[in-house]
Amino acid sequence: MTETSTRMDWIAEIEAIRDHQDDRAFARLFGHFAPRVKGFLMKSGVSAEFAEECTQEVMATLWRKAHMFDGSKASVSTWIFTVARNRKIDMLRKQRRPEPEELPWGPETEASPADVMALAQDTELLGQALAALPEKQRVLIERAYFGELTHSEIAAETGLPLGTIKSRIRLALDRLRHAMT
Repeated sequence: MTETSTRMDWIAEIEAIRDHQDDRAFARLFGHFAPRVKGFLMKSGVSAEFAEECTQEVMATLWRKAHMFDGSKASVSTWIFTVARNRKIDMLRKQRRPEPEELPWGPETEASPADVMALAQDTELLGQALAALPEKQRVLIERAYFGELTHSEIAAETGLPLGTIKSRIRLALDRLRHAMT
């Protein structure tokens, strides 16, 4: 069998899944690609268990989204391995995402006078530390933390190189950290 005929066979299998939900076509694709996808994932440094779970997700995606395959843009193997790479990234991000904290029900407990006083002192100290920063650093800190702008957005607004933005913010944070201790 030539590479071209194999490529056409895989396309035919995808089309059979897309058009007829053909279990046998899916079984052939699964039998060929699942072990290769799992190996690909394991070579990228994930555990065998993670690779197995991810491979199952990839193959389920192949079944559900066969209609999205476009043979004029990529081969079947390229499409499947791209799905695998993207699924791995999504699963890793999901694992690293912290769970939301328990939200208390009812009225919040009132802070103790000592906590209120400590917070007021910290706020005052932070205000003084911010005011003591060089203006170039202070402005960037204010845009990043109070204006909630990304470093790239700040660079676009100011015309400064992204590396300069990051360096100045890092220096400013270091100064603030020292001032707060």
